[in-house]
Amino acid sequence: MNITRFAPSPSGRLHLGHAYSAAVGHACAKKSGGKFRLRIEDLDQTRCRSEFVDGIFEDLRWLGLEWDEPVLVQSQRTAAYQAALDDLKARELAYACFCTRADIAQSLTAPHGDAASSYPGTCRALPDDQERRATTPHCWRLDSMKALEIAGLPSWTESDGRPFTATEGDIGDAILARKDAPASYHLSCVVDDAGTGVTMVVRGADLRASTPVQRLLQQLLGLPEPIYLHHPLVTHEDGRRLAKRDLAPTLAALREAGIDGPTLAARLLAGQVPAGIRLQDA
Repeated sequence: MNITRFAPSPSGRLHLGHAYSAAVGHACAKKSGGKFRLRIEDLDQTRCRSEFVDGIFEDLRWLGLEWDEPVLVQSQRTAAYQAALDDLKARELAYACFCTRADIAQSLTAPHGDAASSYPGTCRALPDDQERRATTPHCWRLDSMKALEIAGLPSWTESDGRPFTATEGDIGDAILARKDAPASYHLSCVVDDAGTGVTMVVRGADLRASTPVQRLLQQLLGLPEPIYLHHPLVTHEDGRRLAKRDLAPTLAALREAGIDGPTLAARLLAGQVPAGIRLQDA
């Protein structure tokens, strides 16, 4: 029995890429007699809108993809994220980082910078300064060196049985809580998957790169290990992925054009996509 989830961000209307991911997750759950969960990832309050939450409900119902209640709303889960972060802090596996994006970019272009790393560890060795934290914007990062010493390199299994083992290069000092949000994607994702009993994580192949850090966090926090299905991406014919910021055709527009939602979902599951669209692995 698979318990899957669809976890959109309400920062715009859903498009064909969302429809494909939701249909795959729904099918994996229902064919196994499991449950299909819905999660609203609304921690970025600067971009998320309530009308887009309503749009998610409307689009999924139009596709014929019913979900199992209750709906998890991340903005209502801050206490759970704080508890996980406090656990990592207490074990000295998280540290405050005061760097701006400009600081990081400058460090990586300096002669001594490590261009292979997304963050050079500038704040890792700083002593904890509560006064500075009280007055200066900061995020919290995972101390990956300490984490790997405790848990070792994480591994996981894809739904087709393929085993994966991360390398040290796959894991950096990932952000756990942002300056403007109580939790990062990585931390909120593993806490919520565990909290709703998700046993199969269904998401696009472009998110496979997130799995090493998330598996490491699951090990550190004592959370269950799901299996993973990283499905092909729905892209434009030229390979560009569909994105809200590029004004990809929305499900609402397709509905207004008279397209039948359940038929569209069934065709997507069969690998049949509209003209000008294709499925491709990341």
